[in-house]
Amino acid sequence: MNQKNTNKKKVLMVQGLHEEGQKLFLSRDDIEPITIMSADEDEILEAAKDVHGITVRTANISRKIIENSKNLLIVSRHGVGYDSIDVDALNDYNIPLAIAAHSNMISVAEHAMFMLLALSKNVFYYDKFARKADWTSRWDIKAWDVAEKNLLVIGYGRIGSRLVKRALAFDMNVFVYDPYVDDADIKKSGAECVDNFKNILSKMDAVSLHCPKTKETTDMFSSEEFNEMKNTAFLINCARGGIVNEKALYDALINKKIRAAGLDVYDDEPSTPSNPLFGLDNILLSPHIAGVTQEATIRMSKQAAQNVLDVFDNKVDPEVIINKNVL
Repeated sequence: MNQKNTNKKKVLMVQGLHEEGQKLFLSRDDIEPITIMSADEDEILEAAKDVHGITVRTANISRKIIENSKNLLIVSRHGVGYDSIDVDALNDYNIPLAIAAHSNMISVAEHAMFMLLALSKNVFYYDKFARKADWTSRWDIKAWDVAEKNLLVIGYGRIGSRLVKRALAFDMNVFVYDPYVDDADIKKSGAECVDNFKNILSKMDAVSLHCPKTKETTDMFSSEEFNEMKNTAFLINCARGGIVNEKALYDALINKKIRAAGLDVYDDEPSTPSNPLFGLDNILLSPHIAGVTQEATIRMSKQAAQNVLDVFDNKVDPEVIINKNVL
């Protein structure tokens, strides 16, 4: 029994983990799960110093934490984004970074479609009048159909491809820009391929972003792009803050360069009430919860845990590893 305890691998669950994910750790006698709810760097540093695996929600896993974790074999994200983790530091120590690749794709695609529909039907505008039993707004028509409208989806990965499927079901004309995906795969879906998205912005009724935040995509939508868009167009960002320049978006919304926007992600997270976008009535906001449904949370927790166990068991699925060079 003592020998078995000695050989246990410690897994630190930063900011906790849904019980369904924890069950995977608890079902094995060679794993010792540890939970820390804090996102404070110093507290994580202390808790992680002798662990073999880390699962993490939104907290930063810095170079300082990685260098101090001498036994670390794997960092596993409870989600798909990883801009809060120092991948360069992981590379320096040959530590893989895993993501819950298949966990929230349906949820985020549904959220983007919800935002598109909510903006098109102007649901919050009409909700205010209905609550006051004021029907005078019925003929002040501020709702639009999405059928036959042009939608540009930027990024044809797990989420973007599923939004395409949903938009096509609503009889939208869907265009896709993704230079990293074979055109044939996009065409199979029923969407049209776009080589340069800027060339067709003036024809799009809506744009939905589903690409990672990189040097290439930072400020991908700024003043230049908004000036090209229809003044009746919608912009939706359920990807990452920083892909859309918030100052340029504010200018576009107050000057009616576009009709409205839906944001689930922001430059600063958690966001603050001082963000000038929050005072506008032609923007729909959610607190980075597009992928946070009951089902997605369970899927995330289970995959985040399984990714750790797979590394321990030498059964790594390369598809979920971001820095494949360390494998």
